[in-house]
Amino acid sequence: MDVVLVLLRALLAVLLYVFLAAVLLVLWRDLRCAAGARPSSRPQGRLIVVEGGEGPPQPGSVFTLQEVTSIGRLPDNTLVFAEPFVSAHHALLTWREEHWWLEDLGSKNGTTLNGEPVTQPTIVSAGDLIGIGRVVLRVEERGGQVCKWASGQVCKWASMQVGK
Repeated sequence: MDVVLVLLRALLAVLLYVFLAAVLLVLWRDLRCAAGARPSSRPQGRLIVVEGGEGPPQPGSVFTLQEVTSIGRLPDNTLVFAEPFVSAHHALLTWREEHWWLEDLGSKNGTTLNGEPVTQPTIVSAGDLIGIGRVVLRVEERGGQVCKWASGQVCKWASMQVGK
């Protein structure tokens, strides 16, 4: 009789662990499915250099936009352009209210959008041209996590920002 009780207890313990494993498996699959089904509200935006200045970036360089992308000469910016006509903190591109917004940060040489000076936060669309000093950037709403100079060399920003 004691052997039967021990076997029944062991069988009950095994069944309990199988049940718990099945519950965890269902929860894990449901969480994976829910995470994959969430629509991304922010499109994959990127900037392509159309005209370069005296140094990097060269025409053809590609930069992925983040929800907040700061552009300037100092290394604390998201995109750093070593160009004498680019201010330390020149401009800001942000994703809010379902649009990309461009804002000049009081730069000395100003920021332009399609050749017009930016004096207040302005909505930016795909295909628009942004002027930062002597650098002209085209906005695109596609792409992936890319940040390479036209020479093919990966810029410092890519290694710090990939995956955000």
